[in-house]
Amino acid sequence: MPKIGIVGGSGLYHMDALEERQEIRVETPWGEPSDAFVQGKIGGREVVFLARHGRGHRISPSNLPFRANIYAFKKLGVEWLLSFSAVGSLKEELAPLDFVIPDQFFDRTKGRPSTFFDEDVVVHVAFSHPVCETLGDVAEAACKTAGVKVQRGGTYCCMEGPQFSTLAESNFHRSCGFDVIGMTNLQEAKLAREAEISYATVAMVTDYDCWHEEHDAVTVEQVIEYLTKNAANAQAVAIEAVKNIPDSPSPHATALKNSILTDRSLISASSREKYDLLIGKYL
Repeated sequence: MPKIGIVGGSGLYHMDALEERQEIRVETPWGEPSDAFVQGKIGGREVVFLARHGRGHRISPSNLPFRANIYAFKKLGVEWLLSFSAVGSLKEELAPLDFVIPDQFFDRTKGRPSTFFDEDVVVHVAFSHPVCETLGDVAEAACKTAGVKVQRGGTYCCMEGPQFSTLAESNFHRSCGFDVIGMTNLQEAKLAREAEISYATVAMVTDYDCWHEEHDAVTVEQVIEYLTKNAANAQAVAIEAVKNIPDSPSPHATALKNSILTDRSLISASSREKYDLLIGKYL
């Protein structure tokens, strides 16, 4: 059965339910991942967990080693990747402690690395639907089983950070019709698609950004209060999701099949070695 990956966002730095756990350090062509991976089992299924910001929350959103993280999941054999992330709400009906399973992303970051293929090889992968529908269904059902209020669908606006939004920015994002705002998940989604891993986000609302007249400033104290409560819900959702993730290969297991434009004869030996795990089967 394919391995399942879980990314823990702000507040979710470990998975209590993991049994037979062991820590694994993974080397990648893009440096060290955020932390050691913790591999174990939940309900008999093999699961690999990573704290996105490192245990103790040591890495800022802008400095996250996205490529190393996703490549390492691939190297460990993960085919399904469920990502938990703290977000701000841009809509009145999405209150703190609500969960959202977005189906779209909008990029407001500033030049973060978002592809593995930055030398010798040009790859244009389809990304109109950035979230795996199958995994999104599983996540939604898990939220309902765990008793967490959830919205399926919507747009996650990915901003740079680490500062929270200005009021003008917050109102602009609302005028665009975005649902939630965060600082991390778009790069993960893009790289997971390039790694042919099914990916979905569970966005956990901690605040109303700063647009709400009754919540006109986001403070760390406020966020931490809801992070703690969301983390407990996230543990329950993850356990339910793992039980129901298909034991079949990822629906995106051949995402790169028709995406490589570069003449194979022009790809250097060093690039073939660097990218072997990702596109070796197509070369």
